[in-house]
Amino acid sequence: MSLERVNPRRRLEDQGITGLGAAHYNLLEPALVQASITRGEGTLGLGGTVLVSTGVHTGRSPKDKFVVRTPDVEDSIWWENNAPMAPEAFERLHQDMLAHMQGREYFVQDLYAGADPAYRLDVRLVTELAWHGLFIRHMLRRPEASELATFDPEFTIINCPTFRADPARHGCRSETVIALNFERKLVLIGASEYGGENKKSVFSILNYLLPARGVMPMHCSANHAKGDPSEAAIFFGLSGTGKTTLSADPERTLIGDDEHGWSDDGIFNFEGGCYAKTINLSREAEPEIYETTTRFASVLENVVFDPDTLEMDFDDDSLTVNARVAYPLEAIPNASDTSRAGVPKNIIMLTCDAFGVLPPIARLSPAQAMYHFLSGFTAKAAGTERGITEPQPTFSTCFGAPFMARRPEVYGKLLQAKIAQHGSSCWLVNTGWTGGAYGTGKRMPIKATRALLSAALNGWLGNVEFRKDPNFGFEVPVSVPGIDDALLDPRQTWADGAAYDAQARKLVGMFAANFAQYVPYIDDEVKKAALG
Repeated sequence: MSLERVNPRRRLEDQGITGLGAAHYNLLEPALVQASITRGEGTLGLGGTVLVSTGVHTGRSPKDKFVVRTPDVEDSIWWENNAPMAPEAFERLHQDMLAHMQGREYFVQDLYAGADPAYRLDVRLVTELAWHGLFIRHMLRRPEASELATFDPEFTIINCPTFRADPARHGCRSETVIALNFERKLVLIGASEYGGENKKSVFSILNYLLPARGVMPMHCSANHAKGDPSEAAIFFGLSGTGKTTLSADPERTLIGDDEHGWSDDGIFNFEGGCYAKTINLSREAEPEIYETTTRFASVLENVVFDPDTLEMDFDDDSLTVNARVAYPLEAIPNASDTSRAGVPKNIIMLTCDAFGVLPPIARLSPAQAMYHFLSGFTAKAAGTERGITEPQPTFSTCFGAPFMARRPEVYGKLLQAKIAQHGSSCWLVNTGWTGGAYGTGKRMPIKATRALLSAALNGWLGNVEFRKDPNFGFEVPVSVPGIDDALLDPRQTWADGAAYDAQARKLVGMFAANFAQYVPYIDDEVKKAALG
């Protein structure tokens, strides 16, 4: 069978990538599934899925990510957050990787990042794993065959999982490396099979390029009211806060689950697919996502399965709690055809508070929204990682610090300006614990979270009575039809009010200590919000 499909305008040889054993351009899903299984990269699962294990790396390797320190980006990269790599070290890395690729078989996918043609990025992924080609074909946006004939990539990602970097020679930390060179428009990835490195490399590129064009890049999911793209909402949140689950509301139209841009014309998805966590996934709780796990060509990453029946065990986290499924957006029945909508009427900031302090929902002023956006708070529950015996705060600025190339204030001020221009309503939603911290309290009822979100998105919540929270200063509903009043006041859910007060003071102190780093860069209104 011939694997060649499209002869693109710019071939690998034109990019200095020569001497390969074979290069397959823009294969479709059936050919990529077949190649993945034939080459022994994974197992053919139920319905024609591809089941893969990524070995030692079951998540991203943020400490192994570098930005090449060239003159054109010297003054605009957030170097405290992005480890620098010398241009000379990158050149050695590039040449050594090209030598490593000699005689090997590679798979090329030419794709778009961005549903808005005015801001999209043309990206080429070159990888030695066929399933990586399938994965990125799901995650980014697929050009028409006629467009591929003239495709000329702006950025190229070369991913060689079998390549091992040399820290002394390549100026990196370990044998694993992710090196982003904005001047060369090139990303090099070595010694990691984790699929997420591919998509997050694209996100990092867009996070640097788009603010200069007045576009806010966001680590968020998004949806809109059925039949009305002007009623859009975005959901910021770190992993485990419900970003994918809550945006996939069957009563609304899904725009995307992870990465979006906000231009003067509205919001648009960067991607063409979803990358959903599968730990504890059930048909009852998340039927739309569950159905994708037996859909032809879906990629299931690090999911435990029965070797005889191929049945998935989504409750088994022996490989990782970060098991995932990748699938195209059209696999979700209520997905948008355009992946675009108007400016967001509502901005939701999701947090999983394992301290049991925050209310299930709170209304934020624009200044408070910037404060919580820059804070990017969630919490790890005790027992989720070795050595964690009590809840641990996680502050990831802009709800995505590992992907932020510029300083946080750049994104914060851009968001603040857009909220001021368009009058978006802002909400903080806690999907974590109530009635006590993790181990004492219980998880916030998902039914209550969905009901409160629905009330906010439909405008009903704006008509109820609010109180001022004594700890953070934001507004909290006093009573909402269908919701237990006690749930809206976290202190009432604790058996010991004094214990709640002590826990609240502790959390406020954590917020203040983290936010001190941003105080020199923010305006007086945000400083006031930081002080409650």
